Amino acid sequence: MDRHEPEARGTALNAALRRSLTNGRSALTRRSLLRASGAGALALGGIGALSACGIPPAKRDGDTGAASDDRSAQEKTVAFSNWTEYMDTGEDEKGHPTLDAFRRRTGITVKYTEDINDNVEFFGKIKPQLAAGQNTGRDLICVTDWLAARLIRLGWAQRLDPAHLPHAYANLSAQFRTPDWDPGRAYTYPWTGITTVIAYNIKATGGRKVDSITQLLDDPKLKGRVAFLSEMRDSVGMTLLDLGKDPASFTDADYDAAIGRMQKGVDTHQIRRFTGNDYTADLSKGDLAACVAWAGDIIQLQADNPDIRYAIPSAGYITSTDNLLVPAQATHKANAEKLIDYYYEPPVAAQLAAYINYVCPVDGVRDELAKIDESMAANTLILPDKAMAAKSRAFRSLTTDEETAYEEKFAKLIGA
Repeated sequence: MDRHEPEARGTALNAALRRSLTNGRSALTRRSLLRASGAGALALGGIGALSACGIPPAKRDGDTGAASDDRSAQEKTVAFSNWTEYMDTGEDEKGHPTLDAFRRRTGITVKYTEDINDNVEFFGKIKPQLAAGQNTGRDLICVTDWLAARLIRLGWAQRLDPAHLPHAYANLSAQFRTPDWDPGRAYTYPWTGITTVIAYNIKATGGRKVDSITQLLDDPKLKGRVAFLSEMRDSVGMTLLDLGKDPASFTDADYDAAIGRMQKGVDTHQIRRFTGNDYTADLSKGDLAACVAWAGDIIQLQADNPDIRYAIPSAGYITSTDNLLVPAQATHKANAEKLIDYYYEPPVAAQLAAYINYVCPVDGVRDELAKIDESMAANTLILPDKAMAAKSRAFRSLTTDEETAYEEKFAKLIGA
């Protein structure tokens, strides 16, 4: 077994994976595929299998083994793998205007592939080459924070050159600068942020605002019409915040307190169910009055239903990221860095944000986005203002033992 990433299996982790793939953040929405989360899920289809087969990981952080001969100067190309519906598209629904503009400016052709459907599946595609120290055929990939952290720990990511990233370094929003799994953003830059909020149907609540986890769990007028998410980090993270605990530095006792808080809501039937993004239909119809929700869904729902509202709790909210990363042995690293830096230029970032509607991690983009759509520029779910950004919290990285224990407790809570 790999001493750094021991295999973590069990019924709870299998349940976590099933939740993500069937109705979690890897389920298809109208505009996007939201992310499957959880390092435990990765262990099921990823590193556990490698360890069991006796395949050693690549060299660790700081080693030079992840690097490869860079052919960027001779070969004006870069292969970029991304999620479906995560790039601006032209009116013909074929081309990608920002990528086309990048090619015209730099002479670098982007081989753009939408071949990421969920993190676990994608890791399964690239792990044989990474484990063998081979090129995956991709120079740039976009993966969720927990998977990016895993690739970095295994030495399967190339350290970025700050000299090639002047716009990214200068324009990265403060709330995304210092994740515990990549301090100083040595290996990654965010593509988008994913925000967890409280959503409610103002008609179903009788005109009342719902703006805290306490209200979701204790308000008798909401009894039986409340939902929490089936993704552990989102529901537990939001509850930790409500209890006055920091999701970035909580203890086992804090975690147990959050589980106990939600368990009371289950026992009293305050909580109707734990859901993936299938909560959207029930919230829109009013069958659910309020729930823990993902901001990308809420932007979409509001376009069709004026009764859908959202709130950022005063205690704070959970945020995660999808991140750009250059895999080990990629042969066009400098070209990939140019592409990363390009998307941190505010006009380009605005064009992307206007299409995908997720949190834009680029400072200075508001005026540019307003030129495209003033309502988007004013939407704090896309461009958090300083007050909202200050409430943002990330769920800390977990050890394998923690992942196993926490998922077991959460699975028991939700009946998975």
